[in-house]
Amino acid sequence: MAEVFKSGFIGIIGRPNVGKSTLLNAIVGEKVAITTPKPQTTRNSIRGIYNEEGVQLVFIDTPGIHKPRNKLGKFMTDSALSTFEEVDVILFLTDDVLDKGPGDRYILDLLKETDTPKILLINKTDLLGPETYKEIYDAYSELGMFDEIIGISAKKGINTDLVIEKVKGYIEEGPMYFPEDMITDDPERFLVSEIIREKLLLYLKEEVPHGVAVEIEYFNESPRLTEIGAIIYCEKKSHKGIIIGKDGHTLKGVGIQSRKEIESLLGTRVSLKTWVKVKDNWRDSDIALSNFGYREQK
Repeated sequence: MAEVFKSGFIGIIGRPNVGKSTLLNAIVGEKVAITTPKPQTTRNSIRGIYNEEGVQLVFIDTPGIHKPRNKLGKFMTDSALSTFEEVDVILFLTDDVLDKGPGDRYILDLLKETDTPKILLINKTDLLGPETYKEIYDAYSELGMFDEIIGISAKKGINTDLVIEKVKGYIEEGPMYFPEDMITDDPERFLVSEIIREKLLLYLKEEVPHGVAVEIEYFNESPRLTEIGAIIYCEKKSHKGIIIGKDGHTLKGVGIQSRKEIESLLGTRVSLKTWVKVKDNWRDSDIALSNFGYREQK
């Protein structure tokens, strides 16, 4: 008699910059989501696929849930909230005491409306002292909302195996949704645009990175060389100058670092050309958001 195959979808939610993308990468074992120290790095829901014999788990890394200030922010928050009823398990990440800010309480109020199994992950345990960890654990435990509470360090891979084991306990029999050698269903063009945006986030400071979008204009593949052209959009003329940098040094640095990682991703040499253009207030433009791929997923 054939073994039962189990599969399911798991939503990773939490405040901005709490470590959701780092956790996804740790679980999958490869980089499928960009990570930076800046909040709101993730804009789209990104799927990472974990496979082992008899099991397929599809983890969905969602944008940080926050009260939006523009249409891009609303898209990001709506994208995260839409996963609540569409997944089999919710992983809620936190890394701070409950009363320190309104962000986690806002999410908790939303979570009360769903019956989906919920696992609390207290992240960055390598940085938390025992007293702080106990304070966080006790406060969330008293809420009675979570089926499990686990301390982890996504960055160091502490207890990520335990998270997988706990999740499997809530997953039922189901089909193999993706080939067993696939780790993400995002297309290469999207992954390339995200790599470039990640390098921009790391190079730029303050408000400039949040007003940046990357659009792949052409993507010509061949066995030995892939030619890629990318347009970097920003919201202000002054931001364009910052992105390019003195004598073009910033843009050149972004290009070099991006090309190295893209070559590793694609397994070919890469010719990468970038341009910077200004599109005023694109984060509040429905047309621009749609053109840049920030549209409601069906």
